[in-house]
Amino acid sequence: MADGAFWNNQERAREVVQRTKALRVWTEPFDKLWNRVQGALEMDALLESDPDPEMIAEVARETSALREETDAFKLKSLLQGPDDWRDAQVEISAGAGGTEAQDWAQMLMRMYTRWAERRGFEVEILDMSDGEEAGIKGAVLEIKGQYAYGFLRPEAGVHRLVRISPFDSQARRHTSFASIFVYPVVDNEINIEIRDDDIKMDVFRASGAGGQHVNKTSSAVRLTHLPSGIVVTCQQERSQGKNKATAMKQLKNRLYQLEVEKQAAVKAKLDANKADVTFGSQIRSYVFQPYTMVNDHRTELKITDVQKVMDGAIDPFIEAYLKMTGAAGGKS
Repeated sequence: MADGAFWNNQERAREVVQRTKALRVWTEPFDKLWNRVQGALEMDALLESDPDPEMIAEVARETSALREETDAFKLKSLLQGPDDWRDAQVEISAGAGGTEAQDWAQMLMRMYTRWAERRGFEVEILDMSDGEEAGIKGAVLEIKGQYAYGFLRPEAGVHRLVRISPFDSQARRHTSFASIFVYPVVDNEINIEIRDDDIKMDVFRASGAGGQHVNKTSSAVRLTHLPSGIVVTCQQERSQGKNKATAMKQLKNRLYQLEVEKQAAVKAKLDANKADVTFGSQIRSYVFQPYTMVNDHRTELKITDVQKVMDGAIDPFIEAYLKMTGAAGGKS
């Protein structure tokens, strides 16, 4: 068998395995829910002829649990975008405003980290640039978990903070901004060609805490993709090679997302009624003073417990957006 045919067969086999796994994500939970519903209905029918207080209470508890799990399954059914099943890469960038904006960016990084931990997802910091006094200038997180990208794509946009700044000696109220970009993590089986001639690589010394390694070793890597102008950096590892490999992974994810967005833009032109939510739009405001309120400007959902939201409880906003846009929100 020719090498080309062998690799083509390997690709097709991997694709079949991926599709099978994707189908099982839906069929197995549905079968379990259906069996539990059938069991509860049978028990309810038996209790009509032979009532038992303890069993009635048990059926009531099971019914409540089934209602919650069915709602969660319905929400997940909205994640039908071609990349929703993937892991997510979350890029956080502080806006104008110096230390205040950089502190806000770090607060958002903690919020998404806590959200991921609540769901049992794994979080890896691919890159992080510390602020001069406090906070971060930016960070790139990879969040690994089932449908991480599908759940996090509604978070892309500009997030606005209003509070009395802890860095202002006159205790004045400040408004700060940070942007969130979300990319699907592209696995190695997807062919995205990146030519060596299209990449410019710069190396520099890592910034931030790190001791002697920071001062003596030019291990940090910056890659510039010349055709698209996309720039990625990584300085988390001591090894320049490892940093380059991680940066290449980031670049591959972003080029994939760029192509997805191009296709979506073409499709949107053909459908003037299709809502277009862009990364540059302000999506949510977090007000700490003079009152507490988190307001999503797209869905108009408001939550007064701002501290709970900052501790990762952002599911209501995600759910409201997914229900508003429907499954079409993830399709390109």
